[in-house]
Amino acid sequence: MTLTPSTMTHAQSAQPGNPWLAYHRPRQEARIRLFCFPYAGGGASIYHAWAQSLPPQVEVCPVQLPGRENRIREEPFRRMEALVEALAAGLAPLLDRPFAFFGHSMGSLIAFELARGLRREGRPGPVHLFVSGHRAPQLPPQDEPIHPLPDREFLDKVFQLNGTPEEVRTNPELRALFLPILRADFELCETYRYRAEPPLPCPLSAFGGLGDSHAPREELQAWQAQSQGRFVLRMLPGDHFFLTSAGPLLLKILGQELYAIARKQP
Repeated sequence: MTLTPSTMTHAQSAQPGNPWLAYHRPRQEARIRLFCFPYAGGGASIYHAWAQSLPPQVEVCPVQLPGRENRIREEPFRRMEALVEALAAGLAPLLDRPFAFFGHSMGSLIAFELARGLRREGRPGPVHLFVSGHRAPQLPPQDEPIHPLPDREFLDKVFQLNGTPEEVRTNPELRALFLPILRADFELCETYRYRAEPPLPCPLSAFGGLGDSHAPREELQAWQAQSQGRFVLRMLPGDHFFLTSAGPLLLKILGQELYAIARKQP
């Protein structure tokens, strides 16, 4: 989990008519939609440039959660069940063609639980699930929750994750703006409780950073139990934030996988 100053910026980039999407550009030639879910503290702008790097058969749909960027005035979600219910309703108009989910860190949990929520409702699910930078959900928690800590202690713990931009560390006003978003996102993750269900029918690909102590290889490998289909684990250079540092390599791999998936779609 991490944060980014982009949580505040690009506030005018929401998709008209659907607050759950930002930076979404429909593609007539697309055969598959890729919904991208952010990490803690992040907004849809994390994925705003992905469409330039992925094949034209892929329509990138960055998901905007309440409480950040153009939705900064909205209350962020603090419980996974409520968020999944709202997402299932909000994204429903765009689930009318084959789609895949990608999530990094917190976004992996959201994507996974949304896929399971759609299945419980008897609705079509993703044709592929991509998870990144998060240990398998069925593994028991290892760390003590930090979201109830006083502000200074909470931020000290967040800063130790080494994903905090320097301007957030040094600017009191920026810290004050980020604090409620971060606390809500950490609460959402730390109150999450996995419930056993059958594995998802779709293939599942997991990505991890070779230097990420928060999601080591063996804990990423455990995602295999959540899919009845093909499972692939790829470890990339970098720590928990390889999404940025190894971004070109990640997008190259994603592009190849998504192109192959898109070719199979009607």
